[in-house]
Amino acid sequence: MAWMNQERKAKIVAAAKPVLAKYGMKATFRCTQHSITCTLKSGSIDFIAEMNTDRDPIDADRVRSQYNFDVNPYWYNEHYKDGVAKDFIDEMVTALMAADYYDRSDIQSDYFDTAYYYNLKVGAWDKPYTLTK
Repeated sequence: MAWMNQERKAKIVAAAKPVLAKYGMKATFRCTQHSITCTLKSGSIDFIAEMNTDRDPIDADRVRSQYNFDVNPYWYNEHYKDGVAKDFIDEMVTALMAADYYDRSDIQSDYFDTAYYYNLKVGAWDKPYTLTK
């Protein structure tokens, strides 16, 4: 059963801090009973400019005006071109799985055997991501 606690959160934050510093990003971490969420607040990475718009056409101006969305940790390789954003997301996903993460989910069962769930968000609905250049 998925379970998140302060011990696991501390391990994840410790693994994520060097990644955030390497890319000059600022983020907050919040945990609930079953998951941890990393919300990117500001940084020099333009996630919208590096999206693979050939695959998923977007209205970049509209998305940039709001600048908040969730990163799908299972499909980001298809959603982003090779570049800084993809490298950063790859390293952050690895950091988010730093605290004894395991996933023995069985797609044909009604239950999941995973250590905890993790989310990576770029900005929030009330505080959009700030692009600093």
